Amino acid sequence: MTVAFWCVLIVILLPIGCAGIAKFSSGKFSARHNHDPRDFLDRLEGLPRRAHNAQLNSFEAIPGFAAGVIIAHVAGVAQLVTIDVLAVLFVTSRLLYIIFYLADLATLRSLAWIVGLGLVIALFGVSV
Repeated sequence: MTVAFWCVLIVILLPIGCAGIAKFSSGKFSARHNHDPRDFLDRLEGLPRRAHNAQLNSFEAIPGFAAGVIIAHVAGVAQLVTIDVLAVLFVTSRLLYIIFYLADLATLRSLAWIVGLGLVIALFGVSV
């Protein structure tokens, strides 16, 4: 499996980490909340709420990134030099996005999001 494919797996797992932070940093999550976790998450505030929002955005980022990696691979783009580097940079941008979201640094969060989008576009661009 290539580095880029491992990056796709990492990006798929990032929302789960955000969900854990959202649930357990509140100090209020219990087994009874697991019957309707979406209701519990919708009522959060502060850091737990930002973690939940980062979770939602992380889910939204998966399809475009995965498609970009797969399309670049199918198009025969150089794996090590191009696809892997772009994929690692995307994972880095997503980690920074989550960190900035949790820290309530909105401008840096938006910048990390824009960089990530640019990297997805680059994966499609190198496939032409």
